[in-house]
Amino acid sequence: MSTLKAVEAAGTAPSFDVERVRADFPILGEMINGQPLVYLDNAATTQKPNAVIDAIANYYRHDNANVHRGVHTLSDRATRHFEDAREKTAGFLNSPSSRQIIWTRGTTEAVNLVAHSWGADNLKAGDRILVSWLEHHSDIVPWQLAAARVGAEVVPIPVTEEAEIDMDAFDALLDERVKLVAVNHVSNAIGTINPIENICARAHAAGALVLVDGAQAVGHWDVDVQALGCDFYCFSAHKLFAPTGMGVLWGREALLEAMTPFLGGGEMIETVSFAGTTFNGLPFKFEAGTPNIAGAVGLGAAIDYLSLIDRDAAAGHEDALLTATLEAASEIPGVRRIGAPKRSAGIFSFVMDGCHPSDVGMLLDEQGIAVRTGHHCAQPLMSRFELPGTVRASFSMYNTLDDVDRLIAGLKKAQSLFGPR
Repeated sequence: MSTLKAVEAAGTAPSFDVERVRADFPILGEMINGQPLVYLDNAATTQKPNAVIDAIANYYRHDNANVHRGVHTLSDRATRHFEDAREKTAGFLNSPSSRQIIWTRGTTEAVNLVAHSWGADNLKAGDRILVSWLEHHSDIVPWQLAAARVGAEVVPIPVTEEAEIDMDAFDALLDERVKLVAVNHVSNAIGTINPIENICARAHAAGALVLVDGAQAVGHWDVDVQALGCDFYCFSAHKLFAPTGMGVLWGREALLEAMTPFLGGGEMIETVSFAGTTFNGLPFKFEAGTPNIAGAVGLGAAIDYLSLIDRDAAAGHEDALLTATLEAASEIPGVRRIGAPKRSAGIFSFVMDGCHPSDVGMLLDEQGIAVRTGHHCAQPLMSRFELPGTVRASFSMYNTLDDVDRLIAGLKKAQSLFGPR
């Protein structure tokens, strides 16, 4: 019995119209190596709906101009779209004010901004930054650079065999030396959903701030930064069905007000003279240079699109896909899931005995199935599990149980070619 029929027979198929959603994403109709595309690399980047593609094209066709200081009609329209996107993003995150939404090029730049600007003013020799073993390199390296500048220390938070943060170890590390905790909302390599509210409460009780890398969370559910209790939250638009090269940093207003600018140039200034420069107010003091206007327009369109989706139903659909995948893959000899978090967001990270992850990925690609292989920019986590890398299949709301069947069939073929005899 196929995975699809088995789930339907059990009466557990989610009440989510996936075919209607799929119709909005033109790339899902592509043929790859003579096979219909099965796109399971959503943790790397999500595909874009027609609404986003059209919004970007319409901006360039009808409104293309630089923003803010122009007095002509095109500049006024471009500025309105650009700032409307900021308001929509503030609503998406439940930010008290759009002044707290800083445009960046992505999560990486957002973390670097905080590490540089907040770090320069607040870190000193002997201070500690706690960073979990689950982190992407982009939430490790900026803190190492910031610590090296002042003589502070980056200390890893251990993870369990299930690939969950060891909360007892976390508590043991929290003391007066800790100034900031950097943790992802969802692990990009394993899919672990971290207990952010709990982490923030414990960190704040010890006098530390918390930065959350939300890149892997926003594609699965709406985020409420006030409910989470974090001090900084960042994500990349391209993980939210929007364009690459666009990102968001949210921060508590008092923290952002006190931070020095990250980059210097146009837009972030109030006045400039050779005697000295004064800086613009929030959010503009962190947005030097001509911004990614089309990227902001695309992000706003993606948020509008998602407002029409029942995201709870979509999340339930994704959970059903992951459950079906884990059950079916467990019956394939030699396939071993890495980690077993109690809460996971649509990621199946695994290895196959006798077959290098890259070989599995290439064999799946021959069958039109796109997955990611390697260390997933999480080398410390891979070393924790004594692995060079994994195969990662990552789901989104437009994936189907037929995609799961195709993946399982592909793994069975790989197992028959490379697996244990």
